[in-house]
Amino acid sequence: MTEIRIPEMGLVVLVGVSGSGKSHFARKHFKPTQVVSSDFCRGVVSDDENDQAATGDAFDLLHYIVGKRLRRGLLTVVDATNVQKKARESLLRVAKEHDVLSVAIVLDVPESLAAERNAARPERDLAPHVIPRQRRELRRGMRSLGNEFRRVHVLNGPDEIDAATITYEKAWTDKRELTGPFDVIGDVHGCRTELEELLTSLGYEIDRDAQGRAVGANHPGGRSVLFVGDLVDRGPDTPGVLRLVMGMVAAGDALCVSGNHEAKLVRALRGRKVRVAHGLAESMEQLAAEDEEFRADAVRFMDGLISHYVLDRGRLVVAHAGLKEDYHGRASGRVRSFALYGDTTGETDEYGLPVRYPWARDYRGKAMVVYGHTPVPRAEWVNNTICLDTGAVFGGKLTALRYPEREIVSVPAHQVWYEPTRPLETPQGASAGGHREDDLLNIDDVLGNQGVETRLMGRVSVREENALAALEVMSRFAVDPRWLVYLPPTMAPAETSSLPGYLEHPAEALAAYRDKGVVRAVCEEKHMGSRAVAVVCRDASVAEERFGVTDGTTGAVYTRTGRSFFRDPSRTAEVLDRLRTAIGAAGLWDELETGWLVIDGELMPWSAKAMDLIRTQYAATGAAARAVLPMAAGVLGRAEARGLDLGGLRERVDRRAANASLFRDAYARYCWTVDGLAGLRFAPFQILAGEGRSWADARDHEWHMAAAERLAENDPSGLVQRTGSVTVDLGSPQSEAAAIEWWEKLTAAGGEGMVVKPLGPLPEDRKVQPGIKCRGPEYLRIIYGPDYREPDHLDRLRRRSLGRKRSLAMREHALGIEALGRLAGGEPLWRVHQAVFAVLALESEPVDPRL
Repeated sequence: MTEIRIPEMGLVVLVGVSGSGKSHFARKHFKPTQVVSSDFCRGVVSDDENDQAATGDAFDLLHYIVGKRLRRGLLTVVDATNVQKKARESLLRVAKEHDVLSVAIVLDVPESLAAERNAARPERDLAPHVIPRQRRELRRGMRSLGNEFRRVHVLNGPDEIDAATITYEKAWTDKRELTGPFDVIGDVHGCRTELEELLTSLGYEIDRDAQGRAVGANHPGGRSVLFVGDLVDRGPDTPGVLRLVMGMVAAGDALCVSGNHEAKLVRALRGRKVRVAHGLAESMEQLAAEDEEFRADAVRFMDGLISHYVLDRGRLVVAHAGLKEDYHGRASGRVRSFALYGDTTGETDEYGLPVRYPWARDYRGKAMVVYGHTPVPRAEWVNNTICLDTGAVFGGKLTALRYPEREIVSVPAHQVWYEPTRPLETPQGASAGGHREDDLLNIDDVLGNQGVETRLMGRVSVREENALAALEVMSRFAVDPRWLVYLPPTMAPAETSSLPGYLEHPAEALAAYRDKGVVRAVCEEKHMGSRAVAVVCRDASVAEERFGVTDGTTGAVYTRTGRSFFRDPSRTAEVLDRLRTAIGAAGLWDELETGWLVIDGELMPWSAKAMDLIRTQYAATGAAARAVLPMAAGVLGRAEARGLDLGGLRERVDRRAANASLFRDAYARYCWTVDGLAGLRFAPFQILAGEGRSWADARDHEWHMAAAERLAENDPSGLVQRTGSVTVDLGSPQSEAAAIEWWEKLTAAGGEGMVVKPLGPLPEDRKVQPGIKCRGPEYLRIIYGPDYREPDHLDRLRRRSLGRKRSLAMREHALGIEALGRLAGGEPLWRVHQAVFAVLALESEPVDPRL
């Protein structure tokens, strides 16, 4: 029995003459989807697998399919004769383009057996010279196969072919089964003392030999270390660092990738000609003082280090100089070169050092990439990547990233061990707050068919024409994008009511949840104002550190379309000051363990933001009706006095005049004078997110109502307004009746209505609206017009379609939750903006705005 070992991801090329059994071998050992056959491709392009005239097109198709599969990281098996070197070279080019390993499996059978098998296939008509020619080409090519492929397996004769077994090898880089927790440590460069101090601060216990030398370290909590390479050169104790790291790796307490300094040191120790610079001389001198056994062990260790590791089910990638997404888990010379040296432009800077292409700026991968190589003043997140080389050997710090906590831990260097060629300074494009312009959304992140992946609804698609409109709004009118972390969703109205005089009624809203299997709900007072999102930082230092804002602002207050709520920045600052005071007095900063909060609420009065709309659309209509209809009623009254039969026209005009008066009263009750902050009200109803946590769907609405109540209680200025609420047991008619009565009193007193929200647990097998609004009859007069309650109008309005609005509400809610989750999880700003932008784009969908 012959065991054939092949990579889990790579290219397998079957080689053999026609009739050698390649197709049978492929069917026996591989999935049908893994096999790409030249005969099949010939049939696809010509409807005849034996049409040799179609061979060129067939192999174009074969190479295309192979390329697509390899790009997606799928094992691909090519079933063709492949006896000609030219044919193999074209396949190897495809494998090289996608940085995967290639394996050849040669099926070598006697010429007579191949001819016999072909003769038994009536559909296969081969000329007598074909098989002998193929066999001669196979024999000539056998000498070069070992130079073409990473691995070659030759199976001689049918018995050996039938007895062969296939086993799969994981890539050396594949450590996806290791989930951590990890401590990733940046470039050490011979700074053993600082390394020991960093390990101790991380909770590791250092093992020492009889001479007191550190030979290992383990964490009592089961954590392990990932070293990003460049353990050696420049610093005072390269052997000590190697001894410690080698011991940790041997004991299973650490993994280490190769750095460019290890690669160069190995070549030097093996007598290769290398340029002695950048600290290599110091390492050579220090290692010369060690015994020969240690030096040999050190060479074997460094030579065995690989380019990168993929860990935690693909969520984490560690490489010395970083690694772009296309190279994750791949194996080739250019992948290793990128991992060791990064991507350079070919230019040098004023210090004679290579200018590196900022690959992290364009990174859009889901995996976190942690690396070192290029010293930076401090570790910064750029598009879910972070550089941990903070220049310990140059007098900076030795830095570790705790994963998955995303915490940075550093210890200062004891001194400048090696003078840097280039001074440590803030990299171009970085701000003091740890954010870069590179973090911002670009057009490629939102256009196209990729959509936005959400936890609640899977992929949410955005139409390109809607995306373009949203891009215009977001780029020209929105607040500072670093504050624009969430946009609230639209909300679906209750099912249309059949009760006389009502278009919406709580009975339908409560029944909608009861029918879905929800057992409890909360009814929240709906304030008539303008939806507002407030991002509030505890102080300017939090704004700088967390959001990268250095202009002294400590937050933002913005509308549903991302525009600043106030034109005057000082007004925004005043509102934030009052909210900040209320948060502090309520004890929420400490209780929620955060220095910033995102709060969803309503700013009142309606006129504070919509005065122009009120004047032009509502007041003008109301004034015209109140002026004209009484005059018309007077004329009609005089006509009736003369005995004319008006057919009820006078009564209709009287009703319309009364409706016009009610219309004016409806919008007027939501308008009052605001002088500075006097008269302004903010009614919070949801604490959305803070540092490391999103509470939008992690806490029920009773928790949110309690938190909002505390803010109102602790605001002496009167800005923060209470939001009334009632909890309903959907299994109790009495409880529902009490909620309906509450709504009736609320709307009779001039309130807009209420929002009904489900309380968990929610059914897992049904889609449940996150909230249903139920607006009062007089408020709806503003929306649908003064006469909407007239029977004919009401009957027509009851035929309104709610499907699009409900779908839109669900999708926007899912995107909002996704944005908050990404924000709280510390993901790059562009990832947060993907979801925020999609909400804005969905608002361009053709949905009745009155719903």
